[in-house]
Amino acid sequence: MKLSLNQSVASAYRSKSQIARVMTETWVADNMFCPRCGHLRIKLFESNRPVADFYCPNCSAEYELKSKNGTIQQKMVDGAYETMINRIMSDGNPDFFFMNYSAKLSKVIDFVIVPKHFFVPGIIEKRKALSDNARRAGWVGCNILLGKIPYQGRIPVVKNGIAQDSASVIEKMNKAKKLEDSDIESRGWIFDILNCVNQIESMEFSLSEVYAFESVLSQMHPQNRNVQAKIRQQLQFLRDKNIIEFLGNGMYRKL
Repeated sequence: MKLSLNQSVASAYRSKSQIARVMTETWVADNMFCPRCGHLRIKLFESNRPVADFYCPNCSAEYELKSKNGTIQQKMVDGAYETMINRIMSDGNPDFFFMNYSAKLSKVIDFVIVPKHFFVPGIIEKRKALSDNARRAGWVGCNILLGKIPYQGRIPVVKNGIAQDSASVIEKMNKAKKLEDSDIESRGWIFDILNCVNQIESMEFSLSEVYAFESVLSQMHPQNRNVQAKIRQQLQFLRDKNIIEFLGNGMYRKL
């Protein structure tokens, strides 16, 4: 996997945003395998699509690319808030690629995959509506809160300028598939509990350590009146999916 961006493919463009789009899309088409089936190359859709940018010719998986000059931070600016929420609630949402590159070095620095089922309303932040004086007055955009996605759903392909082994990427993608759930509310709970478990430093942890997050979870899910029962339910789900192991006597181990 070559990490350099091909500047020559954008020689016909003058706009910085167009130059960046062409170079980053070309890099993905030239270098990126399908993380779902392992096919050696994914392809760029021939014409602009309202949702996805790339597809796998083998398994038909679709991907959307978000790129940024600089570092991938805790949030990524995206488009219209309502559009994103509607996409999350539908079955047609693609997997996401998040790239940060150095325009100065013309090189990919980080490239991360977020499987589509890790997108829940809780990671979409609503921005303030544009002012009445703006060209698109009243328009409401959103931010994708990458920091709220469990690390199991942020799979690195390139990390700090170093390409990761493709077999390892596919293995992590397969493990992430275990957390798929068609119910959007259930997915929100699964990932919130998983984030709590991830914050516990030791590999082995107790039920009481997860109960310590009860007040935080209550604020996130104010409609739920029995958070401890929900915690136990989601820990059982994570156990059944081989994300954690139940050791007995209220003790668990991360796998």
